[in-house]
Amino acid sequence: MPIGAFTAMDIAASGLSAERTRMNTIASNLANAKTTRTPQGGPYKRLDPMFRADTSVATRGGPADAFDPAMKAAVGVKVVRIQQDQRDPNRVYDPGHPDADGEGYVLLPNVNVVEEMVNMITASRAYEAGVTSIESVKSMARSALGIGR
Repeated sequence: MPIGAFTAMDIAASGLSAERTRMNTIASNLANAKTTRTPQGGPYKRLDPMFRADTSVATRGGPADAFDPAMKAAVGVKVVRIQQDQRDPNRVYDPGHPDADGEGYVLLPNVNVVEEMVNMITASRAYEAGVTSIESVKSMARSALGIGR
């Protein structure tokens, strides 16, 4: 399926939106890395966004239409849900902590700061790639408009 400039920008924009959600989730994980009490009870649980290719039918009048499902193609990315990491909390000996159990252990969130920083770098690079992609599409569109002059 040929991709027009607007479709290419839509695809890149959907990627930017998904990566922004990922960055916000990472920021939440880092901000709550020491939160031992939540309204649900227990320590904070790490969050992770789940992405999926968006295979919706193109909406800008391209060759893909609702009458030919074979023409469906990925037209972006969607955040399907944000799920909690199911790993166990970290059990740390800290008898002076107000949330310590009878043995002096505290349940801390299952957030690994190094892992989150790696995820943040990856999301940041993906975001930069999306911005570069949009800039390239804009440049190509400007060049194409210049041909007609």
